[in-house]
Amino acid sequence: MPARRRLIFALAALLPILLVGGVWLGGHPEDLPSFARSALVAHGETRAVDEAIEQIAGDYYRPVTPSKLADSSIAGAVASLDDRFSHYLSPREFRAFDTPPSFTGIGVQVQASKRGLSIERVFDSSPAARAGLQAGEAIVAVNGRSIAGMSQEASRALIVGPPGTEVTLSIERHAGRGARSVKLTRATISEPVVASATRTVRGTKLGVVALATFSFGAHGEVREAVEQELRAGARGIVLDLRGNGGGLVEEAQQVASIFVERGVIVTTRGRTQPTQTLSAVGDAIEPRFQMVVLVDGNTASASEIVTAALQDHHRATVVGAHTFGKGVFQEEMPLSNGGALDITVGEYFTPSGRNLGGGGIKQGAGVTPEVPVAHGVEGGQGLAVALDTLAAEVK
Repeated sequence: MPARRRLIFALAALLPILLVGGVWLGGHPEDLPSFARSALVAHGETRAVDEAIEQIAGDYYRPVTPSKLADSSIAGAVASLDDRFSHYLSPREFRAFDTPPSFTGIGVQVQASKRGLSIERVFDSSPAARAGLQAGEAIVAVNGRSIAGMSQEASRALIVGPPGTEVTLSIERHAGRGARSVKLTRATISEPVVASATRTVRGTKLGVVALATFSFGAHGEVREAVEQELRAGARGIVLDLRGNGGGLVEEAQQVASIFVERGVIVTTRGRTQPTQTLSAVGDAIEPRFQMVVLVDGNTASASEIVTAALQDHHRATVVGAHTFGKGVFQEEMPLSNGGALDITVGEYFTPSGRNLGGGGIKQGAGVTPEVPVAHGVEGGQGLAVALDTLAAEVK
């Protein structure tokens, strides 16, 4: 018999023995040599988790699905990090996370006032924008019913309703000078990323551009809104980042680059990721114009990156309250079950080398405004101080 055929017969005879041995050793990994055990067998702790899920799913007195147990296991592992910024998103939560939020109404952001509801923002392309409602006006009645002294929640409940239905508002520009009646058709409003308005302070036109989140493409909307306000005659811009909890670091770089022509915007450092310096991409809007950035305690992460970059480059005056103080950033990592990890992977540093956190994942001091607003920064008072500050600088 040729040598090659003898080798084939020998391998064929050994195959069943190897198969049985492999199956047996798979259930008795402790009998493998240490070098083979570490190379061929899953880590002991990982095996223990799988075994526990299997045992609970099989033997617990009430039915529990393995997928639910796996979700709980991952969530527990992330919770053990003791990091308020790291999360596990189940498949259902991840789908909701990726869906743009929406609501039914007329497209305004309001604040309770003595007269009723003060309009803080009018969302672009909304029923309110088409009807000519403007920031600074007040809603004093809904369908003929006065809302003076009514809670914001109760007043809002009168305004919202099914899409396609109508609501009549009484709008007052100046207290005691009469109100006009406006009929609007309610609609489903996709929560806008950018809202803008023109305000006149002491005879000076100023633009207000509010950014809700640093989602993909936000920089394009910010640039378009700023240029629109400048074309309308605004001599300065308030960039309103109140309540903006952040988003994509790359969008922060792009938004800052709208106003900063050159130089470092932010530096990131991680344990497994190389240090990366993100600089201005060029093509900032010219000529330069006066700027104020309006912030509050909920201005965080990417919002703080932009605020600190504009402050460090002496490009804008910061008005408001201390920002949140988040010096770390997260990365979204999709998992095979349809869920995702959103975990802290590094720290960021401002152009001057500041980390705005408290060392690692602890909350820090954030950005300190040059013009502090002691009370009411989240409402009309904050915007009023920002506009007054900007008007004084334009003069």
